[in-house]
Amino acid sequence: MTKELVQSNVVTTLTKTYSIILFNDDHNSFPYVIKSLQEVCDHTAEQAEQCAWIVHYKGKYSIKSGERDDMMTRCIALVDRGLVAEVVLI
Repeated sequence: MTKELVQSNVVTTLTKTYSIILFNDDHNSFPYVIKSLQEVCDHTAEQAEQCAWIVHYKGKYSIKSGERDDMMTRCIALVDRGLVAEVVLI
């Protein structure tokens, strides 16, 4: 009796994930931050409001994650609107 060994090759592609961190500031209003998150990050009104409150109380919050180029483009758009944000590797 012969046993056959079947070997499976699994290729896993690892992609790096980046996150936009939004920081609390003293000059942007809640409605403005919420509108910016909706327009730049494609958040729903409820999601944007929740993020704004977390940023307000915690000082910072990861508002969006994804591929580097997408996060950089979105972060630049937020900064251009006067918000304080940065992209970090997670």
